Amino acid sequence: MTGNIAKTRKYSQVHSLPTLLILVILVGGLANTGCKAHPERLFKTAASKLPVSSDRSAAAASPSGTPVSGLHVATFRVENGADADSGTNAGLAASDQRVLESGAHDNVLAHLLESSVNVPVVVAEQVVEPEVALESLIVQALSVHPRIQAARQRVAALNHRIPQVTALEDPIVGNTFWPIQDQALQTAGGRVGHQFSVAQKVPWPEKLKARGVIAQREVQMANAEVLKAEREIVEAVRLAYYELWLAEQLILIVDENKELVADLITIAGARYKTGGSQQDILRAEMEADKLDEQLINLRRHKEQARADLGILVRQPIDLVPTAVKDLDVSDAVPDLESLIVEAEQCNPELQGLAAEIARDRAKQKLACLQQYPDFQLGIGYSIISDDQNVISPVANGHDNINLAIGVSLPIWRNRINGGMSEATHHRNSTIHLREAERDRLRGQLRRQVADAYASTEQLELFRDRLIPKTEQALKIATADYQGRKVDFADLIETYRELLSYQVQVARAQARLATVMARIERIVGCPH
Repeated sequence: MTGNIAKTRKYSQVHSLPTLLILVILVGGLANTGCKAHPERLFKTAASKLPVSSDRSAAAASPSGTPVSGLHVATFRVENGADADSGTNAGLAASDQRVLESGAHDNVLAHLLESSVNVPVVVAEQVVEPEVALESLIVQALSVHPRIQAARQRVAALNHRIPQVTALEDPIVGNTFWPIQDQALQTAGGRVGHQFSVAQKVPWPEKLKARGVIAQREVQMANAEVLKAEREIVEAVRLAYYELWLAEQLILIVDENKELVADLITIAGARYKTGGSQQDILRAEMEADKLDEQLINLRRHKEQARADLGILVRQPIDLVPTAVKDLDVSDAVPDLESLIVEAEQCNPELQGLAAEIARDRAKQKLACLQQYPDFQLGIGYSIISDDQNVISPVANGHDNINLAIGVSLPIWRNRINGGMSEATHHRNSTIHLREAERDRLRGQLRRQVADAYASTEQLELFRDRLIPKTEQALKIATADYQGRKVDFADLIETYRELLSYQVQVARAQARLATVMARIERIVGCPH
């Protein structure tokens, strides 16, 4: 709880008669010599007179006024009537504090509260952590994650490369002229003033098509990268969500076991009164302290999982979700062969490598086409003049048009053959990489399926056999301890086994959900 004590201002004027009467009343109320005019004491006494619930006391732990444990503190200032009479001084403030601290009469307290006391009011507002579904976080991450946005932008950029590589090169426009007339080119028709030309390079027809196919395959490769990024982000969201769920479940388990340990402390205390050992009470209290230590670590894991989720949905500071109580994960493990078939069709890595193989095949074809010539076509227009300095006696000044054609000569076979061999080796390399990726995915699926089967069997073992038997054994051990048939060590050991099995059930559930998320990412087909 925080508050500010409004300080009265000092003035040199003589106090008015009402002020003197108030001072007399205050002096009469200061019979308790143990009172001290301290702002903190006044703050506490004033607050104790207010109808504030007991759970608000946690807010006073921070001197800076920072709310603690989700309680928001609002301070309302009640100003005194200093505009009418400002003659009060620091002594009056100290007297007010003493009256409040000594618990003076209610009318005096009411007068002080109305005059010059800042009343800190705590508004108990319980922060409710919203329960967020996993699918909503996945949708948000897919729409805002920068990695996915970057991959999609790369696809858009590569799409714009296709019209570039399939278009002809820019034509070349030229003009040949002779600035000195007596040195200009002379023909029978007259003197040539200007020769304009337009030339266009035209590659072998199949080359442009092959370049377009290469660009299209690169777009497919980029699309596979988008799918890969989406699958990995979805997996990361699922794993972080399952970590959050596990932390919350373990906190619930520890809270339930704290009640059980409290019962053990009560039982140990009852036996101590009838001649038992105090050591049993201390050991039970130590178990409670161990649970508190586990709660500290679990809360840390919970906040770390929230931070991971916040990063994935671009809310690293503000996101404080709470996982649903029950995970929507099926205990049925899919068949390995069916998973392999789906992975062959949907896995982004395999799709990307398949597009890369097709791209290398198109590059190989383009390298083979380099042995065919390219063409250059052109047209020219010459301006002929017969006005002066013309040598030909039959000059008529008629302009002329000419056509030009050129062909490249692919005679450097070493360069062409080297390009063909390079493309072939690149294609073979990509084929081997795809085979290696296929084997790796099959091995990963086999490992994950084995892990899923083990988690399912562990859940059945813990739920159906170990936990019920351990609960029954704990009841028997409790009764035997009360009847002095077993010592406290046996009772504590049985309790620890029950706690361990409960924790392993939650971990097995989270592990099964994690395994299913990894299988979905490996397969690539959303379920």
